[in-house]
Amino acid sequence: MKALVLSGGAGTRLRPLTHTSAKQLVPVANKPVLFYGLEAIADAGITEVGVVVGDTADEIRQAVGDGSKFGLRVTYIPQEAPLGLAHAVVIAREFLGDDDFVMYLGDNFIVGGIRELVDSFRAERPAAQILLTQVSDPRAFGVAELGADGRVVGLDEKPEVPKSDLALVGVYLFTGAVHEAVRAIEPSWRGELEITHALQWLIDHEHDVRSTTISGYWKDTGNVADMLEVNRCVLELAEPRTLGEVDAQSEIIGRVVIEEGACVTASRIVGPAVIGAGTRISGSYIGPFTSISRDCRITDSEIEFSIVLDGSSLTGTSRVEASIIGRNVEVTPAPRVPAAHRLVLGDHSKVQISS
Repeated sequence: MKALVLSGGAGTRLRPLTHTSAKQLVPVANKPVLFYGLEAIADAGITEVGVVVGDTADEIRQAVGDGSKFGLRVTYIPQEAPLGLAHAVVIAREFLGDDDFVMYLGDNFIVGGIRELVDSFRAERPAAQILLTQVSDPRAFGVAELGADGRVVGLDEKPEVPKSDLALVGVYLFTGAVHEAVRAIEPSWRGELEITHALQWLIDHEHDVRSTTISGYWKDTGNVADMLEVNRCVLELAEPRTLGEVDAQSEIIGRVVIEEGACVTASRIVGPAVIGAGTRISGSYIGPFTSISRDCRITDSEIEFSIVLDGSSLTGTSRVEASIIGRNVEVTPAPRVPAAHRLVLGDHSKVQISS
């Protein structure tokens, strides 16, 4: 069995971060989202992985390499434009051959991995197996309709009027039957080959398409709110450790990870939180659910429920929260402007000004 990991999207909902960085490499708990998926694939016993890449191919290649650090063998598959999930299957045909495979969206995050799902698929081998989860607003997702027996009977891509609240999670398992399906469908109104259309083709041609509804945690990390929520979820599982330096004037509370080479002086850190290697925290408060990456500087500042990327600094800032701060950013107080009132008043006016 092989894996196909999609890492070619533009990440428009995470701009401006993704103007200069691949969305799959934005870190949660100081590890790129993509790495969690690759680790889950390796944990499921899969070693051959095709990574579909687009405009950020060089950055993905540099981060992932040949895959050996994950116990994988990686083949890169260029995609000229993000033309749909089914299009990714089309261009990966040579790599996939006739093998079964799992398709994993590189910006998705699933707690607990996919080992049980892969083992079940290997044992029963339906034509396709999809993951579903209940969502409050299905209109933003591919949506599945189940029959009375629990089988998948219909799928819609981002429907205006959803037939259920079951959204497709970004992990799919296929046998070679999907290759006929992706060649048979036409582009949608978005100009993309939709994987939901390929799945519907399999259903219409009486192939066995099954679903598993997951109750565990899943997020598509496509926007800032979801990134921060995934960061919170991962940090809650962190095991506290202190490899860096913490002086006697500092207070460390709860599950806090302080990486090697980090230095904390006269500061208070309330976990769960992670402080990256080479980072210096001085006279500051780091609140819960905060990830500070490598070589950052936090001085006389307060920050919580946030992600700070490599090489950035906060100096003299009051409370920062629910924020993602990119690489090599400087955050400082605005210069003080003298308070003044500028008035143009008509005759016989009465004005009250609070000082």
